[in-house]
Amino acid sequence: FWLVACLARMGRTRKALSIFKDLLGYANHVGLYSEEINPDTLEFMGNFPQAFSHMGLIMAAFELDNALDGK
Repeated sequence: FWLVACLARMGRTRKALSIFKDLLGYANHVGLYSEEINPDTLEFMGNFPQAFSHMGLIMAAFELDNALDGK
């Protein structure tokens, strides 16, 4: 999610939004994320649920919203 926030702050909103939408699809059936996701198997790794992953999601959404609103 940090990449989404950085891209949004750089004004690259299309790329940020595309990645953000992809990342939302990696949550489990109740919307939770782990610390890491194995890119080959898409299996959750590390701490679960991971609060920092969810804070990253919130910050990415905040930055993306600001960028799309022109703030």
